Amino acid sequence: MSEFHVNSRNARCLEPKRFREGMARTWTDEDRSFMERALLVAERGRGRVSPNPLVGCVLVKDGAVIAEGWHDHLGGLHAEQMAIHDAESKGHSPNGAIAYVTLEPCNHFGRTPPCTEALMWAGVKEVIIAHEDPNPTVRGEGKRVLEEAGIAASMGLMETLAAEQMKPFLHWCEHRKPIITVKLAVDVNGSVDDRSKDAARFTSAGCLEKVHELRQDCDAILVGVETVIRDNPLLTVRQGQPIRQPLRIVIDPNARCPADSLLLTDGGDTMLVQSSFAGLPSLLNRLGDQNIQRVLVEGGPTTIHRFLEDGLVDEFYLVQSQQEHTDPVPSNITADLLAKSGLKSTERLVWGDEHVERFTRTSH
Repeated sequence: MSEFHVNSRNARCLEPKRFREGMARTWTDEDRSFMERALLVAERGRGRVSPNPLVGCVLVKDGAVIAEGWHDHLGGLHAEQMAIHDAESKGHSPNGAIAYVTLEPCNHFGRTPPCTEALMWAGVKEVIIAHEDPNPTVRGEGKRVLEEAGIAASMGLMETLAAEQMKPFLHWCEHRKPIITVKLAVDVNGSVDDRSKDAARFTSAGCLEKVHELRQDCDAILVGVETVIRDNPLLTVRQGQPIRQPLRIVIDPNARCPADSLLLTDGGDTMLVQSSFAGLPSLLNRLGDQNIQRVLVEGGPTTIHRFLEDGLVDEFYLVQSQQEHTDPVPSNITADLLAKSGLKSTERLVWGDEHVERFTRTSH
């Protein structure tokens, strides 16, 4: 789910106060406008490109955008390559254009050829970059190679906004483990379930749509075995047009997960963490080794409390319903607990009929 918004007026104060070494020139309002567009274009790949980051690129000639591109799906063209193809398909020559790209162009062969070569072959005269690529195979080499080829290259424009957009990727590059996002829905009294009836969703259809957007933007969804026993959930993305499904993870150290559970019989990918479970930090390291960059924890309260107590939660969505449970199951999630876990309230949202408070970790 995207909560990413670009405000060019605010973005100016977020840019680094001093220019990086080798920066060719200062930024103009026109530069900021074109990079803002590149950031918005990058959003078209959300939920489709992990473990690669979101990247956008626009090509500008004579002060006008002639083409745009984004990383659309894993194995597909990179943003720079798509933008060049877009220019040519529209009858525009990219020769002499300025490329605004949200991430430093790669300089190595992977699923696609190097973007630096594509930019050189296209005759681009200047490349303006929002954020350095921390990948060890890039890490400044893309900018250096462009400069050595005679192409002016600058870095740092709207860097903070680009970092927020690529947060799971950057976090994984630095820590080699995923960002942990928690989503928890409670009734008016903070209850997560009503034991007086069969398990059922108690939030609105509009809220469910937002939850599915959130799932689509995550690489894995994690629950404890009690949630599987009580709810028998699918934990899949069933709205929109998903091109991939997140990995389902069930923490089940005592091997209690029913063999006929939907998430074990529907043909999708599920990881049962049973005798191998050695604690949450170890599990997150294991997931990081599998290129999992963002995990959505959806319950139950016991599992969520363990993540909070271990200080492992990076983002928490607390969904407040107006329903009232007859036989409630308290969540015991309090503002004090979230604060002790290093989280603070940063945003208030509306998902359908529900109000949502978003808590985030400000530092690691």
